[in-house]
Amino acid sequence: MSSQVPSKEPWRLTAAEVLPLLRTGQLTVTDYVKSLLERIQARDPVVKAWIWIEPSLILQRAKELDGLPAEQRGPLHGLPIAVKDVILTKDMPTQYNSRLYESETPVAIDANCIITLRASGALIFGKTTTTEFACSKQGDWHQNLTSNARDPKRTSGGSSSGSGAAVADCQIPVGLGTQTGGSIMRPASFNGCYGFKPTHGAISREGLAQWSPLLDTLGFFGRSIDDFVVLADAFRLKDDEVVASEPFKMKGAKIGFCKTHNWPKAGQGTIDAMSEARDILRAHGAEIEEVELPEDFAHALDWHAAVLVGEGHTSFLGQYLLDKEKLHESIVGYVDNTRQLTHRQLLDAYDNVARLRPIFDDLAKPFDLILTPSVLDEAPLGLENTGDMSMASMWTILHVPVINLTGFAGAHVQHCSAFVHTTRHDFEVPLYRHVLLRGFRGQLSGSNDLEEPVRRYLCTDERKTTRCSGPSRKELK
Repeated sequence: MSSQVPSKEPWRLTAAEVLPLLRTGQLTVTDYVKSLLERIQARDPVVKAWIWIEPSLILQRAKELDGLPAEQRGPLHGLPIAVKDVILTKDMPTQYNSRLYESETPVAIDANCIITLRASGALIFGKTTTTEFACSKQGDWHQNLTSNARDPKRTSGGSSSGSGAAVADCQIPVGLGTQTGGSIMRPASFNGCYGFKPTHGAISREGLAQWSPLLDTLGFFGRSIDDFVVLADAFRLKDDEVVASEPFKMKGAKIGFCKTHNWPKAGQGTIDAMSEARDILRAHGAEIEEVELPEDFAHALDWHAAVLVGEGHTSFLGQYLLDKEKLHESIVGYVDNTRQLTHRQLLDAYDNVARLRPIFDDLAKPFDLILTPSVLDEAPLGLENTGDMSMASMWTILHVPVINLTGFAGAHVQHCSAFVHTTRHDFEVPLYRHVLLRGFRGQLSGSNDLEEPVRRYLCTDERKTTRCSGPSRKELK
């Protein structure tokens, strides 16, 4: 079977755009994979998003998928997906960016999320970089040498460094990430792509590296909101209430703007982005109301930090006993309890954040959406630190779903905001899609497509980043 030539290079296509072509055979999985591999070979020596990729394995699987009759093709037929290297894959090694796990022999088991994706027809493409055990904020260390997809002198964020950078750089249409603090929101914001962290517990965490059972959440990176719709459908993320069939109307929509108690730390890029977002929403007829959080929410980051220390002590004890000299000092600190966290303080953190969740649900109920910053400012210079997670951490510990909206420009690189859905009970994303695509369409770039700023800047070669000319650090056979 041969492909019809798409109107643009296949590697530029979003997941939502390419899936109909793959399902119908207008574009073969093999031809699509070859296009992505060429993109990776050209760009990844600069971005360094991948830690494991085996072209012969991918092409073999692509050929098998192309051979399936139409009636056997799954909803994600042939869709290539990047996997953060803290998620078990039976045919690729999982090394956690740890010197304890450098074997290239795969563990013969898939994480539950990978089983779901394969059963839906997806093509697991390779493993992307992470900070050690998705825990440390240390960048430019061991296997994680990833740079920002827009500016190689800046961090790509973490801990889902590679997935965020690879998706933003059009090396892959979608990627898996995890978030315990801000590990999806930061890479999405810093690199300039969309990021979605569902409600805590909406997707199985079995087979993922564990840092905090209370906080660890699997999520996605994409280049359009519709990419999340197809992934949410594959994971059967359904609300308690049926989503209205009528399109969401921005005129008259009630949007909350929540600065949070962390706002005094916000940089000018975030302040400007949030101001622009509110102006666009008002121009489309939305009613904007500032949401004041009760004083107890000012302690949410302290409670989040306590949970990280307390559960980090438990989660990393085994690796510590195996060989603590091979662990990053921050992980050793959790096990040694250098913060001197008491059991009472940990239990108080559990109890207090549990008390805050229904309070926030009640605060959010009157609003269609709540707008809040993803990050303090644009991606910091340097690769050594993946940035501050504090703007995202409270939403992680409150267990609410969040989505990073890309398109706002900072002084130097892409700057973004986040939308937080109203309550923990709302799992689906069609409402996000209607609000974002209708409310912001054409305002950020003068185009008719919200995704156009990302495509125009990231998915062309007309960029300020240096095109690589040397060999990749991996062998692309």
